[in-house]
Formats: sequence, structure tokens, C-alpha cells
Amino acid sequence: MSPRRTRTGGLIDRARTIRFTFDGESYTGHAGDTLASALLANGVSLAGRSFKYHRPRGVFSAGIDEPNALVTLLREGVREPNIPATQIEIYDGLRTESQNRFPSLAWDLGAVNQLGGRLIGAGFYYKTFMGPVIGPLKGTRFWMMCEHFIRRAAGLGRADYEADPSRYERVNAFCDVLVVGGGIAGLMAAEAAAKAGKRVILAEQEPQTGGFARWSDETLDGKPAHQWVAELTERLTRFDTVRLLPRTAVWGYYDGNTLAALERVHDHVARTPKGHARQRHWTIRARDVVLATGALERPIVFPGNDRPGVMLAGATRRYATEFGVLPGNRTIFFTNNDSAYEAAVAIKRAGGHIAAIVDVRPRIGDAATALATEAGVVPLTGHAVAGTKGSRALSGALVQAFDAETGRLSGEARPLECDSLAVSGGWQPVLHLASQAGAKPVWDEDNQAFLPPEPAQRWTGAGAFLGKFSSADALASGRDAGLKCASKRPSRARLPEIAPEARNPAPAPVLEIRGRGKAFVDFQHDVTADDVRLAHREGFVSVEHLKRYTTLGMATDQGKTSNVPGLAIMAAARGITIPKAGTTRFRPPYSPVAIGALAAERYGDLKPERFTPMHDWHVEHGAEMTPAGLWHRPLVYASAGETVEQAYIREAAAVRRSVGIVDVSTLGKIAVKGPDAATFLDRVYTNTFSTLKVGKARYGLMLREDGIAFDDGTTWRLGETDFLMTTTTANAGAVMQHLEYCLDVLWPDLRVHLTSVTDQWAGAAIAGPQARAVLERCVTGTKVDNETLPFMGIVHGQIDGALVMICRLSFSGERAYEVYCGAGHGQHVWEALMEAGEPFDITPYGMEALGALRIEKGHVTGAEIDGRTTARDLYLDWMLSKKKPFIGSGLMDRPALIDRNRLRLVGIVSLDGQKLGGGAHLVERGSSDEPGESIGHVTAYCYSPALQKYIGLALVRGGKARHGTRVLLSDPLRRRFGQVEVVSHHFFDPDGERMHG
Repeated sequence: MSPRRTRTGGLIDRARTIRFTFDGESYTGHAGDTLASALLANGVSLAGRSFKYHRPRGVFSAGIDEPNALVTLLREGVREPNIPATQIEIYDGLRTESQNRFPSLAWDLGAVNQLGGRLIGAGFYYKTFMGPVIGPLKGTRFWMMCEHFIRRAAGLGRADYEADPSRYERVNAFCDVLVVGGGIAGLMAAEAAAKAGKRVILAEQEPQTGGFARWSDETLDGKPAHQWVAELTERLTRFDTVRLLPRTAVWGYYDGNTLAALERVHDHVARTPKGHARQRHWTIRARDVVLATGALERPIVFPGNDRPGVMLAGATRRYATEFGVLPGNRTIFFTNNDSAYEAAVAIKRAGGHIAAIVDVRPRIGDAATALATEAGVVPLTGHAVAGTKGSRALSGALVQAFDAETGRLSGEARPLECDSLAVSGGWQPVLHLASQAGAKPVWDEDNQAFLPPEPAQRWTGAGAFLGKFSSADALASGRDAGLKCASKRPSRARLPEIAPEARNPAPAPVLEIRGRGKAFVDFQHDVTADDVRLAHREGFVSVEHLKRYTTLGMATDQGKTSNVPGLAIMAAARGITIPKAGTTRFRPPYSPVAIGALAAERYGDLKPERFTPMHDWHVEHGAEMTPAGLWHRPLVYASAGETVEQAYIREAAAVRRSVGIVDVSTLGKIAVKGPDAATFLDRVYTNTFSTLKVGKARYGLMLREDGIAFDDGTTWRLGETDFLMTTTTANAGAVMQHLEYCLDVLWPDLRVHLTSVTDQWAGAAIAGPQARAVLERCVTGTKVDNETLPFMGIVHGQIDGALVMICRLSFSGERAYEVYCGAGHGQHVWEALMEAGEPFDITPYGMEALGALRIEKGHVTGAEIDGRTTARDLYLDWMLSKKKPFIGSGLMDRPALIDRNRLRLVGIVSLDGQKLGGGAHLVERGSSDEPGESIGHVTAYCYSPALQKYIGLALVRGGKARHGTRVLLSDPLRRRFGQVEVVSHHFFDPDGERMHG
């Protein structure tokens, strides 16, 4: 048997022995053990080294709040650092390493840092920025010398350079009620909501539900608490409307009751099954949320409180009761509240020896006295632990008389032998999610803790989260929370009977014992009580400044055990109360989340990839795909032996000759709705949209505030207060941000709602002389003749049973129509259009042909709207309204923006039959070796099937004034130097007869 494993008891499976390694040494444990419980069972007290001083550290807690025992997991060929040993379920073949030590955990050369403790106190890295004057090291030179060493020392675990082979998944889920926390409060809430017919998701970060009930000595309705919980969990699994998510930590609470969670799907097995996800990231949108996140025990700060063997009292209780592990052979309990007495009884019942119970309170209640008697000790009330002894393991504690009123020690310190010291400074409800949801916590004097704020979103609290620490309160508040989410009144039905009676968890307001030696507040970042007081002396008194100057609460545990003690010390230094000192903001994530889990299926990509609904059709029909912004779009549909140029010339010629079809699903689409929608559009567009009739579309131009062209597109009026705006593919996100800024900051009084609907619509553009004939063969429910569907008109109909919206507009200069349908019907409608176009030899075309068609017509895109051009530069000044102001109108007439010598849009034609080149410069004179001064540059070019020559668009000094002149094209990168003619940018059908015909 392992040195500290109890002979009986615990919820582990003693029949299953599991082998694992830690720092190369082999150990055994049992199914149900965590790495922390298994190491403790094997007598391993030293688990890691601290960040700054490399002090020896042992297991401190039993859950997600563990600050000390962080290990590197060696799994599937890669290293994963900084994993709490308390969160790792052991399995056969598990390999782990300790961190932040060299050459070994027992003998670490980095421990020499303890000798220079005063030099690396709070803010030492900031002070190196200024630096002392030591010979040539002046000012920042000292920082440059220190930077190398500081950066090498940063962090605890060592990241891997190998690619992560694990597979991750993302899931979007919707529910009526999300219950966060699977203790008895959360389980009661889930059952109450489920019985009311609600769809429920219950997320619990531990492998099993039950929470505190799994290691308490209580009975519910005469059954052990863990058994009662198991039966309730089983009942929940029978509801079709309930989804239980064990091993799932909800780590972020966002607007609109959207919460983020991470499910550890296969972290508890040696190897993830092929094709399965190791972890799954959940985005959960809930109508109502029940926060039953419980509470975390906090320590008391005293000298030597970080030695291996010092542990939270609640953790010792859990290790003994759930895992059958004793924290030591002789345990001292140090407390300011009654809960440590319950832990002492649990250790005694498990076969451990209680050396003493040290209580800062001068008097204790009858319940605590009875528990002390059962534990076999007489508590030392009015005393405190003033220090500890030991090196790499605890060997004793120094106990001294203590006055809780004045906070002072008196008399001689009394040494007591022990190898385990269990500390309890009270309990802090886990408020992270509630605070993330948008409100500040409220201080409660009785519990000496921050309690939840008034809800800023639709959440309801239950159990210890509310500062109600008894099981009776957890049962009642949990059931009431579930009923509230179901819009029902609290129930008067009988709750399970609980034994024994609840004890008083209210602590004395003592969170620090001041004495000689280092007393640690933040164990992971080695922040001491003296560091907090140093921050006060140096002026960093705000809690947010305290956090950043000392790094208190900035480690991977996010201050779960250090936050309140640190605030108490700062408040005392300032001579104010804790609520006046305030608390730092809780930011997501609540617990660390792997970047791979956030990226999920897109892991390994530098940016997201987006596919249109017709993507598979394009690939199956030979399309060569190319990125366009975040999207993948067909470049060309090349036939066998065709080059890209040959393919797009053929495709563009087919459009001019008969009819072509192109996928335009990627265009940005924004629904603009509300009573003030037309007014809003008048302000953001240079031209007027309030006069646009329902069922019509209009081309619009937006400027930036500085008068520079920003984006163009068409906007369709679908109803009096309902518009659909389209934007360029690459600029869709930027336009949405711009519009939201306008509504949030410039005109918050406007009654307008914006929704990005790009992904909701699939779009196909039919262009060419036979475009109308194609639609007439497949569209039902509406006519598409010239009278019913004039230029810029909109009609609604069906294509092969799918509802469609058709607008007659043209990017190619041909008679053309854009056909939109729901994204789910995209390929179906596309194939129906292709079938209807077969008699006319309909040709799918890609971006190259699309570009050639638009260049022939002289339409501008992002190549010309490049962040430097104005509406006048692009000869779009006819769109600048003189009857209304709009964004950019105040600055668009600055002298530099109306200078006649600005670069303006022109067309160019190659005179030597050679290709042009995007970005090539235009010069008036010179040679290929010594070209003259640039007068402009080429923005786009193509071979024109209509003109049978290479043409392009360019921005040239003087613009129209140069029509009919000849200049030189200089492109040294492509070794091209030749003559071109400057012409109008309207190469093809300048009067628009083909488009309007």
C-alpha cells in the first residue's frame, strides 16, 4: 500500500491499479485519482518550484485553484506545460514532469535567487527600465543588459516547438437554461428546469457531478451525500431535454447570455481515439443561466506559509474522503472559521493524527467544540501559526498567542511537530462569470467575502455562489433558481433531510499574521505581503495598479487563492476597509484554454477559411480556387491544357457572347432595419437613399471621415424600414465596424438595427445578352421582363421550389441579374440556373473573367479605392450630394483633395501587344535603365476579349486631361518597359446600352 493511502474509504476504484511517471520515477495509483492525489498517496510532497525564488512547493489545493503543483504533460509526442496536477486524471502510461528547476526538482540551482530576494521584489523589472548609473550602464542600457536574463526567467513551464497533433472541435449550442456547476445546487436547478419542460445544459468542470457532496460527511434522506447525488444525476440523464457536460469548464460570460466553455473530452485517456477530438470548445447561447459555481477556500498569510506540506484545510478533507489519501502523518489545522474543524474530523476518521487545531478566534461555538472533541484535540484558541520549519518538506510549525482585535502576536513562539499544516481563511464565492457579465461584486462583512452583484444579464445564482454555504441552502436556492428560469414560483415541496446540522462558516476578519520571514500571498508569482506594502509605499495603491506592479493574481490561477488576502493587506496599509479598496475585474478565461481549442477545426491556419454554399460544385467542375479576403472563390474553370489567361479570356468572351454565371455569395451583406434606417443611410452614403422606392436598389459610395473613398456597393430597399446593403467582399468586416461605430458613437439616438447576413444568403450573378432568357426558363412566381424588372429593380419568386430574390444590376456591363436565396439552397438554385442556361451554352466564370469584364466596363474595386483616392479621383463626384451632409463631406473639399494634379482614374492600352502589370509605374520619358519621374501607376489589367488587346486601369496625374496621349510603362521587377496610350476608363459600351437593353 502507498505510504499515505488509507486502508479503506474514498471513492476511487481500488481494484484498478494505474501506473504513471513523474520526473521519470514510476508510481502507482487507482482509477479515480488525480495526479495530485496519487503523488500524495505515494508520499511525494515536493511538486514544483516557484516562479521567482525557485522555492520548493507542494500540492496546495484539490481543484482548479491549485497555484503550486503545475506540471508538464508529455502526451502524444508533445509537451503541454503548466497543467495543475489537481486537474489531471491519471491513466496508464501518463508521463509528467515538474517545472522551473535545474538540474532536478530536489536540487535546483535557481534557488540561489532566494539570496537576492530584496533585489527582485515587487516591480523590480520596471525599475530596470530606469536603471542605476554604473559606469557605462546608464538609463536604458541597464535594462538592455537585464532584459536577456529577465526574458529567459519568464514563465514556469517550457513550451514545445513541435506541432500539436491533437484534434479539436467547436460546437455552437442553444438552450433555455445553462446551469454552470454540478454540485447539489446546480443539480437541483437542472432538475427543476427540466421538469418544467426546459432545454437544459449542465456544465461541470470535474469528471463527476456532486461537488462538495462527494467529500462531505452528510446524509441526504438517509443516504450518503455522494450516493444521493449519483441517483439525482442518473434521473437527469433520463430527460431528453437535458445534456450533461462533465469535465467542462465554463470560462467566459459575454453579451447576450453567450458563454464559452471547454470540454476535456479525452484528456483522461492515454491516446485520443482516431478521428475524435481531444478537447471541444462550446459556444453556448442560453435564455437563462444558473450560476452554481460554488466557493473556493482561501488561505491565511503567515511567514513560511508556502512550504511543501502546507495545504488548504478543505483540500485535506477532500483528499481523505474522496481519494482515500492522508496529507501527512501529523496534521495541524490553522483556521479563522469552523470549516477546518470538519476537515479535522474527516482526517481523524480516515485514520490520521491531529496534532493541534490553532484558531485565531478567542472563543468558538458549541458545534466547533464538539468537532474538536471528536477529532481528539483541545483547540488552541486565540493563537496563530507564526512560522514554519523545514526545507523541502514541512517539519514543524511555530504557534504563538494572537489578538484578533489588534492583529498582534505576543509571548514566546511554541514549536509543534507536524508534516502537514491545513489552513482555512474562510470561503470566497466564485464570482468570475457574474463579474464578466457586467457588474461589480458586493462585499459581505459576515462572510468576509465578495458576493455576487445584481445581475446585469439573465442569470440567477444558487448555493455557495450566493454566500450560502449550507447544503440546505444549496438545495433550496438551486431548486428556486431552476423554477425561476422556468417562470415558476418557488416551490414549497419538501426538500431532502440533511444530517448533521449545518455549522457556522463565518470567519474572523483575520487574513494575515505578521511576523519575521517571507509570507506569501500569490504562491505562483512569489508575491509576498511585504511586496503589497512596498507597492503601497511607492504609490501603487489602486487595486488594478497593485495587480500589475506586483503581478498579484496574474498567474495561470488568476488569483483564485490570493485575491482577497492581497486586497486585505493593501486595505490595511491604506487604513481603509476592503470594500473601499475594491476588487480587480475578473476577465476571461476563468481557467486556461489552449489556443488549439479556440482555433479548433481551423487549427494550423493563420486566418479563418470561408467557403460559399456552391464551393463543392466549383471544385467538382474543375475550378481553380483562390483566396479572396477570407473566402475561397473560383479563379478560373480551366479546361484541359488551358492556361489561366486562356481560361478567363474564354469565360469573359462567353459572357459577352451569350451568358455566364458567377458566384457572388461572398459579397458583404448587412441588414439595416428600423424607423431611422433611411436617415442613417443618407448619412453614411454620399448619395441619397431616403428617396429610394421599395423594390428598388441604388449604387452607393461611402467616404471616410477625412473625405477619402471607403467602400462602394448597392443597397436594396426591401420595405419602408428594411434595407439590404451589399459591400465588397474584402471590406465587409470593416464596413460593419464602421456602421456600428456610427450608431454607437455618432448617432446613438437613431433607431436602427444592423445585422451581418453575409452567411445567410447565397448569391449568383447571371450576365450576358441571354441572361433574361435563362431566368425566364426557371423563375416562377414573377415575371422578369423589362417592365416588371427594370434596371435596379427587385422581384421575389421561386427557382425549382426555392424562394429567391432577384435584383437587376450589372458589374460586367452586360444585362445582368443577381439572384439571392437562403444559403442552404445555394447549390440547388445554382444547378437549376445552370440547367436553364444549357440551351444558351451558359458558362461559369471565375474572378479573373469577372475582373476582365469590370476593367472593360471601367468599374472600380479595392484596387482603385485604395485608401488614398477620393470620389473625384474616381470620377464618382456625380454621387456627392449637394443637398445633405454625409460622413466625409466636411473634409472632402480640402485643397489637397481637389488639386487638379492629383492621381485620377484613366484607362490605358498596351501599344506593343505586351502584357501590362499591376503596380507598374507610368512615366513620361526615360529608358528601362533610367525611367523618369512616375506620374501614376497601374491598378488592374487584363487581356480584353472585346477589344482584342491588353488594357488596364491606372491612377495618373491629371486624369482625363491626358486622354489620347502616350506614356511609358516602367515595370523593372517584371523587366517590362513599353509604350501605352491613355484613354477613357470606359472601354466597352460607355453609354450602357447593353446593360439597359
